[in-house]
Amino acid sequence: MSPDKKAKYGWAMYDWANSAFATTVMAGFFPVFFKAFWSAGVDVNMSTARLGLANALAGLLVALSAPVLGAMADQGSARKKFLAAFTYLGVLATLSLAVIAKGRWEMAVALYVVGSVGFSGGNVFYDALLPQVAEKGDMGRVSSLGYALGYLGGGLLFLLNVLMTQHPAWFCLPDASTAVRLSFATVALWWGGFALITLHWVPEPRRGNRLPLGAWLTGGFGQLAATFRKVHTLKPLWFFLLAYWFYIDGVNTIIRMAVDYGLSLGFGVSDLITALLIVQFVSFPAALAFGRIAGHWGERRAIFLAIGLYTLITLWGVFMKQQVDFFILAVMVALAQGGIQALSRSYYGRLIPKGSPAQFFGFYDMMGKFAAIIGPALVGGIGLLARHLLMPEAPGPAQIEAVSRLASRCGIGSILLLFLLGAVLLHLQGRAGPKKQTRRPGNPGRRV
Repeated sequence: MSPDKKAKYGWAMYDWANSAFATTVMAGFFPVFFKAFWSAGVDVNMSTARLGLANALAGLLVALSAPVLGAMADQGSARKKFLAAFTYLGVLATLSLAVIAKGRWEMAVALYVVGSVGFSGGNVFYDALLPQVAEKGDMGRVSSLGYALGYLGGGLLFLLNVLMTQHPAWFCLPDASTAVRLSFATVALWWGGFALITLHWVPEPRRGNRLPLGAWLTGGFGQLAATFRKVHTLKPLWFFLLAYWFYIDGVNTIIRMAVDYGLSLGFGVSDLITALLIVQFVSFPAALAFGRIAGHWGERRAIFLAIGLYTLITLWGVFMKQQVDFFILAVMVALAQGGIQALSRSYYGRLIPKGSPAQFFGFYDMMGKFAAIIGPALVGGIGLLARHLLMPEAPGPAQIEAVSRLASRCGIGSILLLFLLGAVLLHLQGRAGPKKQTRRPGNPGRRV
C-alpha cells in the first residue's frame, strides 16, 4: 500500500474506532440502562432530566472549548497528540462505566460526560487531520469513506452487543445487565485498539519547535480571536457555517429524538433497536455512494440532495402510522445521514484557508455541537403548544392519547423550518463564492 493510500485509510479507521461509542453507548444502551439500572426506582421524568443535563453539559463543554483546542493544536502541530489524549480519556471513562454499581446515577453521569467530551473533543483533531491526508478535490471521497467505515464498524459491534443482551446465555453471561456492562468494556477496547491504526498511519509534519503548554494556551486564545475576525471576512465560509448550523441541527434533532418519537407513537423497544441497526448498515454503502455523487455533481449540490431527502424524511415522519413506516423511515435516514455529514465536513475543508485547519475545524465542530439546541427545543415547544391548543376540556383516556400523538407529529413537523433555512443560506453561500469552476479531464472529483 502506498504511503498516500495508507494515510487515507488510517485516517478513516478512526471513524471505525470511535463510532462504537456513538452507537452502543450514546444512541443505544446508555439511555436505556441509565433509566433501568443507575436510576432504578426514580420517576421517569426525573431520570430523563438527569440524562438531558448530562448531554447538555457534555455538549456545552465541547462547544465552548473546541475553537481554543483547535487553535492550540495548530500552534504546536500536535493534532495527533491531542487526538490521542482525548481518545484515551474517553476510552477510560467508557471502560469505567462497566463497573458502576446500581443506583449510582451521579457517577454514571460524570463518566458519561467525560466519555462524551473525549469523543467529541477527539473529533476536533480528527477532522483537522483531513486536509493533511487528502487534497481538496479528494476530500469528499475520503470523508465519505470515514463515515462509511464508521457506520460499518459501529454497526458490527452494536450487533454483537445487542446479541449479548438479548441472548446472554450464548456468551456464558448470567443476565442482560451483565451483558450491557460488558458491552461498555467492548466499546472501550474497540475504540482504543483501532485508534492506534490512525495514530500510527497518519503523518503529521512538524512546524517549528515544540511549544510549552503556556505558549499553546496563549497562542491558542490569540488564534481564536484572529479566527473570529477571519470568519467574518470570508463570506462563503460564513454563509456555509450559518447554513450548516441550521440543517445539521435538523439532522441532529432527528437522530436524538427519533427513539423518543417512536415510543410516543407506540412502537416497542425491539422495533427501535432494529431500526438503529438498519441505519448503521444501510448508511455504510450510502455514505460511499454520496462520495461518488459528490465526485460528479460537486459537494454542494450533493448536500442540497441530502437536505431534500431530509425534508421528505420529516414529512414521512409526520404522517407515518404503522411499524413498517418506521422501518422505511430508518432506511431513508440511513441514505441521507452519512452523506450530509461527510460532505459537509469535506466541503468546509475546501473553504478554509491553508495552514490552520484545526482552529477552523474547531469552529466547525463548535457549530455542530451548538446545533443540537434549537431543534429539540422547537420539537418540544411546538408539541406542548399543540397539546395545549388541541386538548378538549375533561378529556377521556382515548382523547388524551390521540391528542398527545397528534401533538408529537406537530413537533416533528417543525423541523422542516431548519432544513428550509439551511437550504436558503446554502444557496446564498453559493452566490457569495466564486462563480466559475472547471473540471480537469478524466478526474470529475477534482476542481481548479
